[in-house]
Amino acid sequence: MGHRGDTKPVSGGGFSENGKFSYGYASSLGKRSSMEDFHETRIDGVDGETVGLFGVFDGHGGARAAEFVKQNLFSNLIKHPKFFTDTKSAIAETFTHTDSELLKADTTHNRDAGSTASTAILVGDRLVVANVGDSRAVICRGGDAIAVSRDHKPDQTDERQRIEDAGGFVMWAGTWRVGGVLAVSRAFGDKLLKQYVVADPEIKVCHKDSIHLHTGGFYQHCCLKN
Repeated sequence: MGHRGDTKPVSGGGFSENGKFSYGYASSLGKRSSMEDFHETRIDGVDGETVGLFGVFDGHGGARAAEFVKQNLFSNLIKHPKFFTDTKSAIAETFTHTDSELLKADTTHNRDAGSTASTAILVGDRLVVANVGDSRAVICRGGDAIAVSRDHKPDQTDERQRIEDAGGFVMWAGTWRVGGVLAVSRAFGDKLLKQYVVADPEIKVCHKDSIHLHTGGFYQHCCLKN
């Protein structure tokens, strides 16, 4: 379910069939004339086990990249042969594979487009958080908000070094930008900057608490019960 062209706030939620967790989501249009953010909330049975997949995808340069990631990322992930045995590797490989699929599919547009991704995958007793870009995941623990993802920004020392090692540059243009264009250093899509703007996720395994995934124009809350 996407929000292209939506202007009214959208919200909803549900429960897993086994009663182990609940989730909710809400979105509202920010300053832009149209919504470029998407979300996905899925409860799937995979090999007889219930898994939860939750994500927000913040598009830039249009909605098409974020919509593609929403439609394909989790479907690709649950088909990965190492989804249960090595979930972190499966996520990393699925992110880069989905990015490659997006770049191959996006051949008819002149305007570059991309998307962040902030995801939480519940597999058994593990909550695995993976992100690309500056959409953020936050755990609520004992009433305290604890960031469990790092925003990928071009002025971070390691990100700037990676970009410069690849032959790119970072400059100030209202904010720090890759090539003076893009304000995030990792994203899906952005084929004109792909040499520097990778879709390699940072991945963390967390305890099951309330977790919030959000972007600047979109907010999603997923509450997981022990």
